[in-house]
Amino acid sequence: MPIVKYPRATEPLWHEWDRKAQKCGLRHRVYAVNGNHYTGEWLDNLKHGKGTQLWKCSGAIYSGDWKFGKRDGYGSYSILDPVTKEYKKVYTGWWKNDRKCGYGTTLYPSGERYEGEWSGGLRSGWGRMYYRDGSIYDGQWLQDRADGQGVLRLSNENRYEGGWKDGKKHGRGKFFYLDKGQLFEGIWAADIPKCGILIDFGRDEAPAPPQYPIPKV
Repeated sequence: MPIVKYPRATEPLWHEWDRKAQKCGLRHRVYAVNGNHYTGEWLDNLKHGKGTQLWKCSGAIYSGDWKFGKRDGYGSYSILDPVTKEYKKVYTGWWKNDRKCGYGTTLYPSGERYEGEWSGGLRSGWGRMYYRDGSIYDGQWLQDRADGQGVLRLSNENRYEGGWKDGKKHGRGKFFYLDKGQLFEGIWAADIPKCGILIDFGRDEAPAPPQYPIPKV
């Protein structure tokens, strides 16, 4: 039997196969064993550039920017409505290292909405929250809670302006009781007014003022 001599390879053949299998630059659709799949751009075998990821189990979809395998840049995250079977956007905005970071808008299942800054996936910075009961908070946030300076407007037009800590009124602030035509200005701690002064404020225009005005000191 004749002996066949092959040319000596400069590198193992599997190196060449592996190099050809690497996804880079072009758009590819790749399915995982669990049913998840990604369609988009790649770099060094990682999701990188523009792309869309579908999570089979939850039915959630992310469409936007990727960087070395993680959501990074601008994109939207949507979930499948079990009733209408249509996709509803939950978050639209900026991402960093696979978490919400920068400016973005979130719609909550309860119908509440947040528009503002994020850090590490939590509301942090300046933002506005629209609550289910009709009240609106506009101010500073820290780790998903109102913290710093902010204004809370209630559905009856009464409002609080001042300091916040851990989601509660804290520090110097003013509470405008516009329905009664009164103003309280003082110091708060953990949502409780500790000391201050209560005066008439817009009493003549108030819809439900107390029977007697507050005596002047």
